[in-house]
Amino acid sequence: MSSLTPGAPVTPRTPATPRTPVWAVVTIAGTLGLLYAYAVWNAIAFLITQASGALGLNALGWGVLLFAAVLPVIVFGAAFALGWKRSPGRFALLLLAGLGVVAVFWLDVLAYSVVAGASLLGG
Repeated sequence: MSSLTPGAPVTPRTPATPRTPVWAVVTIAGTLGLLYAYAVWNAIAFLITQASGALGLNALGWGVLLFAAVLPVIVFGAAFALGWKRSPGRFALLLLAGLGVVAVFWLDVLAYSVVAGASLLGG
């Protein structure tokens, strides 16, 4: 027999999802955010170096290098928005995965600049 009283509303029990403490979110986002900030800083420094060089930059070069400076901010914002309500481990992994995407794009930018520079110099 059921211990429910007749006429009582039945509410389904859902397991409570544990929320990540605010201090953990701030610590993880702050620590990994420094790596994203380094990626932005590095991209801006490379942009300044390439723009002030002897050959300068064309429109495609400006676009690619400006996007390389903006992409880490976009990826960090997306990873933070997707992960801040998840467990601390998943949140950190999501931010690390985003950092991997930024690193792969940065390597592509460097490869493009080396190939473009070599072709302009006749190599």
